[in-house]
Amino acid sequence: MRTTPLAKSGEIERKWYVIDATDVSLGRLSAAVATILRGKNKPQYTPNVDTGDNVIIINASKVKLTGKKATDKIYYHHSSWRGGLKATPAGQMREENPVRLIELSVKGMLPKNTLGHQEFLKLHVYADAEHKHEAQKPEALDINELI
Repeated sequence: MRTTPLAKSGEIERKWYVIDATDVSLGRLSAAVATILRGKNKPQYTPNVDTGDNVIIINASKVKLTGKKATDKIYYHHSSWRGGLKATPAGQMREENPVRLIELSVKGMLPKNTLGHQEFLKLHVYADAEHKHEAQKPEALDINELI
């Protein structure tokens, strides 16, 4: 009887990918990035082991919000003080802190446990076209081919 070989954390080889977020829908970008971070695009995917790759997202400030999401989608944050609820529309967040917008979107698509936190740490988001990971020799990845 054969069993499916399970990946072990020491045997996984990780790649680095660069994704350009220019004119890509936020949800489609986040779904594709979450799949790569989890490793679900690899044949040796194992649910309880981090088999994913590192992802660098550039041009986060140019991500596309479809429909009326720029005004109607609200991100909430509470300071734990009375009256400390802060509400920020997605369009305003894209202007002020586009890195946080993409990080929140991708983080919501990852598991809510220690494995999900470990996978989230492999995400690197930059608002413009410059990044500091040239030494890792990242491969350019077209997001439209994944979807």
